[in-house]
Amino acid sequence: MGLSLVTAPTGEHLTLVEARDHLKVETSEDDGLIAGYILAAREAAENYTRRKFYTQTWDFTIDGTWPTEKVNGYARPRIILPLPPVQSVSSITYYDTSGVQQTLAADQYRVSLKEYAGRIEPAYGVTWPSVRDMMETITVRMVVGYTALPEAIRQALKLTIGHYYANRESVVIGTISTELPQSAQLLLDQYRSYS
Repeated sequence: MGLSLVTAPTGEHLTLVEARDHLKVETSEDDGLIAGYILAAREAAENYTRRKFYTQTWDFTIDGTWPTEKVNGYARPRIILPLPPVQSVSSITYYDTSGVQQTLAADQYRVSLKEYAGRIEPAYGVTWPSVRDMMETITVRMVVGYTALPEAIRQALKLTIGHYYANRESVVIGTISTELPQSAQLLLDQYRSYS
């Protein structure tokens, strides 16, 4: 199984002006530094929550065969998507037993985005096709990220940027060093994925 970025996010939801306002910086002298902190804060928060905050497209590849999940004691064909929140599934491709790449028709599967992680399973009465047992047999192309960033995440990013700006060295004498300030972690905990 693996993930590869297809289309990167275009820009940040949190602007340089917003970060400067939060930091109470009135000049553009530190704009390059602050822009770097915006990016670093987002990446740290995404890693902490195991989510993607900005709209982007990813390929999720699955080795071998169609995955299953145990539901009420039975193995059920189901793909659990690893990058919440999932906005949509663009396509599912697979290699058939002859080694030819095929695209699974959209009416052959159901996508559920209502739970914490997106899920895909066969449509009612459908059995997924046989596949060749090899690496990267199945590829799910998905669009992930928030269309509107939740306010708690925005505030966590601002707190982290403030922490980075005030503590520019990796270790500050007399304090305990952490990647994200505790106040930011508390805001992000409600969005943290443990799967």
